Amino acid sequence: MPELVALGARRHLEPVGVVDIGSNSVRLVVYEGAVRSPTPIFNEKVLCGLGREIASTGRLDEASVRRALDALRRFRAIAQTLGVRRIHAIATAACRDARNGPAFIVRGEEMLGTRIQVTTGAQEAELAAKGILMGFRAPDGLAGDLGGGSLELVDVAGDAMREATTLPLGGLRLLDVSGGRLDKAADIADAAITRVPWLAKGRGRHFYAVGGTWRAIARLHMEATDYPLHVMHAYARPVKEIIAFCDSIRRARKLSSMKGMAKISKPRREVLPAGALVLERLLKHLQPREVIFSVFGIREGLLYGQLSEAERQKDPLLSFCADYARLRSRSAEHAVELCRWTDALFQPPGLAETDDERRLRWAACLLSDISWRAHPDYRAEQSLILIAQSALAAIDHPGRVFLAFASYFRHLGAARDDDPDASDRLAQRLKAILPKRLHRRARIIGAAVRVAHMISIGRPGIIDKTPLTYERDRLVLHLPKAQAVLDGERLRRRLTALGDLLERDAVVRIA
Repeated sequence: MPELVALGARRHLEPVGVVDIGSNSVRLVVYEGAVRSPTPIFNEKVLCGLGREIASTGRLDEASVRRALDALRRFRAIAQTLGVRRIHAIATAACRDARNGPAFIVRGEEMLGTRIQVTTGAQEAELAAKGILMGFRAPDGLAGDLGGGSLELVDVAGDAMREATTLPLGGLRLLDVSGGRLDKAADIADAAITRVPWLAKGRGRHFYAVGGTWRAIARLHMEATDYPLHVMHAYARPVKEIIAFCDSIRRARKLSSMKGMAKISKPRREVLPAGALVLERLLKHLQPREVIFSVFGIREGLLYGQLSEAERQKDPLLSFCADYARLRSRSAEHAVELCRWTDALFQPPGLAETDDERRLRWAACLLSDISWRAHPDYRAEQSLILIAQSALAAIDHPGRVFLAFASYFRHLGAARDDDPDASDRLAQRLKAILPKRLHRRARIIGAAVRVAHMISIGRPGIIDKTPLTYERDRLVLHLPKAQAVLDGERLRRRLTALGDLLERDAVVRIA
């Protein structure tokens, strides 16, 4: 892991502002900096509905224009307050299609104090693809970004975009063209989708669902299924399950009666049935392996375009965890040492480990000490919540919960380190997301970190001199004479617990 070996001081980051003027919403996001795993420090949207009547009138609605201009004026003041030197602003389908779009852009630039780029459909699709590259590691599948005016579809594999197209199937546009009739909207959607021949390449691959309407559908699905982790990014579900849920939304007689609907804004509810219809028809046509919802879209794609090539090549997960370690750990260097020190547990004749599992273990080590300032009685619980609900990218939900549990077990006392406490309802519910293999490994890594801290007291430059090795059926902790004074009952008790998890006798050897 070359990018983590020399952490140095935390980089000085300059905030970056992105304004996205869409057909339905106008949004400002200010990111901490242009880095591989960006953290928003401010995020505000206004549902203006600029594209509400584009299809029928060819113009941006005047009331919507006034709301959008007011929002842009406020966004300029916010950006100045946060020290943003430059705002990157884009406008999408509604502004490029409306006859009064150019006039709105002129007024919008006056309000925002910067240039607004009106994207083409191809540019919007490219930004959507870059957003997926920002949010996922080696993505492979088709992504769909549904806005109010258009639907961008892209084929993404590895670090490249293969195919892209824009369809006039945005929620507001579809309602306008169909006169609010969903049966007519279904025919329009089917006709547009079937005209794209390369969509057949999506069969059996992932489908990445992007856009506020589809995220609202995912939120409702979480509520309906009592899903324990309300983190939208990388929420993955079987295709048939999402198709059935979309069908239930568009057929609902009263949307307000659906569980969780109170959390969806009224303007968003208006386009929800149309958005559900498009997703349903698209999935039936594509037949992908699963649906993965993404919070990374064209705004993150725009930020991705600002990164250097060296920054793009970084692992988003490990980059985020390294930054977090710098911010909250007693020693980020010690966290990196833990990555190397625990390598020995997964070398022959120890447990086998895939590349993805090693990556998760390194991330767990980097995050293992971020809750040290919490009260000892609550460190396990707080680290579980903090990590499970943090702004991690390029990780699925089982992996996210694995990281949370590795830290959880690292902080539990010896009498409770076998499983989540029965009184900890969140831990019990999150455990359902975690495969048994990862659950066991989370316990092992938590136990190993507990051993390491008995030697190092969280300081760097010590555990590199006290390696772990396997000798036949034994796990051996080597202490040089200089560290022999650190040997003691608590160290041996923790080492024994680690050995039990590895099904080996554990001994301390003083050289």
